[in-house]
Parts: sequence; structure tokens; C-alpha cells
Amino acid sequence: MPKLKTHKGTKKVFKVRKSGTITTGRPGSRHNMGKKNAASNRKKRKGANLSKADYNRLKNIIVK
Repeated sequence: MPKLKTHKGTKKVFKVRKSGTITTGRPGSRHNMGKKNAASNRKKRKGANLSKADYNRLKNIIVK
């Protein structure tokens, strides 16, 4: 069986931490930030962890 290749588009969106958890940015933080309230803008600065269901779906695509 051949080696699994990393999906390059997915690699640019998600980051794998040393602990193995996968983080990603939050949606809706590219533009039109002035009309959104400051609390939501602060939340979007921090990344989000992937859920367990999404992790199981993507773990074969993101090869370390």
C-alpha cells in the first residue's frame, strides 16, 4: 500500500499541536469587523479546537 500524502489545502487551514489536538481559526473574522461587537471580535482572535467527530474524520488527511 502506498504512503498517504498530506492534503495541502487542509494543512494550510489546520494546525496540529504537540499534544495531538487540531486547532483552526474561527469563521467570520476576515472583514466587516466594525459592525460586530467587541466581545465576538475578541473570541475570534483565539483559535478553536476541532471536535472529536471532526478529528476522527480528518486524522487520515493530516499526516504529521
